[in-house]
Amino acid sequence: MAMSADLGEALESFVLKLVESGRYHSKSEVLREGVRLVQEREAKLAALDASIARGLADADAGRVEPSSKVFDRLEKKFATKIKRT
Repeated sequence: MAMSADLGEALESFVLKLVESGRYHSKSEVLREGVRLVQEREAKLAALDASIARGLADADAGRVEPSSKVFDRLEKKFATKIKRT
């Protein structure tokens, strides 16, 4: 399926410079790479959203620990690592 996109002058110029420099072989290659990067970012954001939703669900269900307990555990963990170095 063919697609057309109006990038505007600044982005079009940037794409052309990338092709002219030899970094990419065509404008389509640049755009495909850009879309792949957006896909990766969207996947990471979806994973982050899912993690936040799990955390909120845990909090709503009462599956939480007092922060002092968590900080104590972290202090012990990092103190142990410092002693090893």
